[in-house]
Amino acid sequence: MRTVVLGTSDFAAAILDRLAASPHRPQLVVTRPDRPAGRGRRLSAPPVADAAGALGIELIQPEDVNADEARARISAAQPDVVIVCAFGAMIRERLLADFELLNVHPSLLPRWRGAAPVERAIMAGDEQTGVAIMRLTAGLDSGPVCLTGREPIEPDDTYGTLSRRLQELGAGLLLRALDEAPPFVEQPEEGVTYAEKIGPADRTLEPTATAAVNDRVVRALTPHVGARVALPGDGGFLGVLRAAVREADRAGALRADGELLCFGGLELLEVQPAGGRPMDAAAYLRGHGLPEA
Repeated sequence: MRTVVLGTSDFAAAILDRLAASPHRPQLVVTRPDRPAGRGRRLSAPPVADAAGALGIELIQPEDVNADEARARISAAQPDVVIVCAFGAMIRERLLADFELLNVHPSLLPRWRGAAPVERAIMAGDEQTGVAIMRLTAGLDSGPVCLTGREPIEPDDTYGTLSRRLQELGAGLLLRALDEAPPFVEQPEEGVTYAEKIGPADRTLEPTATAAVNDRVVRALTPHVGARVALPGDGGFLGVLRAAVREADRAGALRADGELLCFGGLELLEVQPAGGRPMDAAAYLRGHGLPEA
């Protein structure tokens, strides 16, 4: 089957790798333009661009995938199906009308439609999530589904560990969908939730939240986005890379307890000062201490 892939993230790059090794190797890959990233704000290619280059697959990076030129390039590849995975931009009616589009979505739809389904599932304390293969429509992840697979969320899962398992699950489901063409079933109206994009407020641990809740935030944003705590006074923010729950129901502000750095009942194990490198919490306290409120 002739395919074109639209994707951007590491998750999408992993799906592309599996697809490229199958009989459905893409004729074309479409991703987002290079963007400034990191402390130096240097232009950085999306992970899918790097993957396509390594695989030797033709790549385009249009500013607008819905524009005439981009649609013409996709059409020239003569795809039987266009596969979308974590593309990160709106796909509009003209493109939807021109091609059959299959979306690899990492949740058990209709739960967690939207931009950050893996993160939101961990944050919410869900016991399981999964992947759905759906037909893309004009609604937000509301199209009919042909295959789903479930994956438990372990108590120590981070975004990194869970997403790797979901990548494997999603790639297998996608290949099944392409090989078997299972029927599509409309999503139920009950149980719809939305996984909003992660914003600055979502990253910031709350002193009024329990340690269990804040721990889920840390794990949901590790290693890609990163949680943070507000330092006392006007000290800015301290990144939190690893933490451990000591008293699950305890809330509270940031404090030093000897060589331990705690946030309520959550012990912060690895942190990153603004503009600095990751370090263990004891080293941070020895080198920086906590600013006064």
